[in-house]
Amino acid sequence: QREFTQKKTFTSWINSILAKHTPPYVVSDLYTDIQQGHLLLDLLEVLSGQHLPREKGFNTFQCRSNIENALTFLKSRSLKLINIHVADIIEGKPSIVLGLIWTIIFHFHIEELARTLACTYNQPPPACSSAIDSSPKASRSTKKSAKIKERWKMSATKALLLWAKEQCSPHGSVSVTDFKSSWRSGLAFLAIIQTLRPGLVDLEKAKARSNKENLKEAFRIAELELNIPRLLEPEDVDVVNPDEKSIMTYVAQFLQYSKNLPESEEDMQEKVREAMGWLAAQEKKFAKLQAETENETYYQKYKEMMSFMETFNQEKIPFLPVLSSKRGEAELSEGQQQMREEWDKVISQITKWKAKLDQMLPSPLDSIEAWLQEVEHLQAEDLPDLQDPFKAMSVFREIIVIFKGLMDCFGSHLDTLQSFKNEDEKNMPLVLPEKIEEMKRRLFSNIRSTNPSTFLEYHDGLCSAIANEVKLKLNIWDLKYGAKESVESLLENW
Repeated sequence: QREFTQKKTFTSWINSILAKHTPPYVVSDLYTDIQQGHLLLDLLEVLSGQHLPREKGFNTFQCRSNIENALTFLKSRSLKLINIHVADIIEGKPSIVLGLIWTIIFHFHIEELARTLACTYNQPPPACSSAIDSSPKASRSTKKSAKIKERWKMSATKALLLWAKEQCSPHGSVSVTDFKSSWRSGLAFLAIIQTLRPGLVDLEKAKARSNKENLKEAFRIAELELNIPRLLEPEDVDVVNPDEKSIMTYVAQFLQYSKNLPESEEDMQEKVREAMGWLAAQEKKFAKLQAETENETYYQKYKEMMSFMETFNQEKIPFLPVLSSKRGEAELSEGQQQMREEWDKVISQITKWKAKLDQMLPSPLDSIEAWLQEVEHLQAEDLPDLQDPFKAMSVFREIIVIFKGLMDCFGSHLDTLQSFKNEDEKNMPLVLPEKIEEMKRRLFSNIRSTNPSTFLEYHDGLCSAIANEVKLKLNIWDLKYGAKESVESLLENW
């Protein structure tokens, strides 16, 4: 049943994309049509806007070549194609074909849309990191793109789910917790439609109808009023365990619709006013908290900070779409510029406060925290530019020495952290357990797990720099250098 639903949903999605192709293409049987490779190339050309190389014929060699071109293009986008081989696609193996199409849908449809929500929901896609994260892990451009994409997959799914929850939240009784059974009643689809286009749906009447009636009504309205292709049928969703991938594919189309809705200047100004009011209230609340905890123990200070941040992160969600606007400075109104300055100010104050608390950790946790931050910042720095190989070699060697020196302390810090007795002479906790767990997580997840790959990355960079320097020298040595003295001088310098 799951395979049948995915085939039908994915086929409908592909047809909605290929309707934009010139000439339009219609898939009748996904497993058969994909075998020639032209379908894949057409789909990827529409999604990427790029022209891909292809063989025009349909013999075995040409079909294989077209599929190879499609897979090569996907790999160039740092997509992992696990157990997806040309021969399996030529044979039209259902599990392989569906796996490949899902990878394409997730990357080009869901990830691209969810990326616009990343800052809103505090997820870590490339170029969008939390402003108050104590363990910065900035991307290293192409070197870490595959790792980042893998980490971002879960975040894209979560961002889409949070967006769906937000659309349903004004309608209290409609709860969304997953991309499976939460959608079975059809109420979640109807609630999203009502939020996006108020007046199209009567949710009170819907609560008295059957699941199938609600699903049928939601799909009908979405297709007629929102121009959202009908990828699902009621019987696909009104089952005990609906297919998660099919529902995600369909829900993402509502997100696409919401992104295309125009926003009036009046609405934007109102949002800016609300955000400014909230930021002013947060600044006062923050100043009061700092004053009230001035003479408290570290444990109490950190506990109050955690409480403040939990509320702050929850309350900021409705304001982040306007706070995280991608507009450049020149495009911002005076009110938006003031809002952005105020936002930066509040985040800066919180970051400084957290850094101050980290320095106040009781010994020996303070030194471990400082060590953690030093390693994390080193790992987050961009690798040296290889255009000047001689300079790059020097920098890489320096980085390797620093990194080795830092990692020599790993074992002792780990032992200290695991054996730390978290209580004072009155048997009261010195540090909030959540802070110790956070430090352990960073030690294990961010440092120990990435240590070998980071070290290899540095050595790879060093070897590349040496190779580039050797090539430059060989190119120069290929020329004639007159007198013996000038050649000896050249060799001596090198």
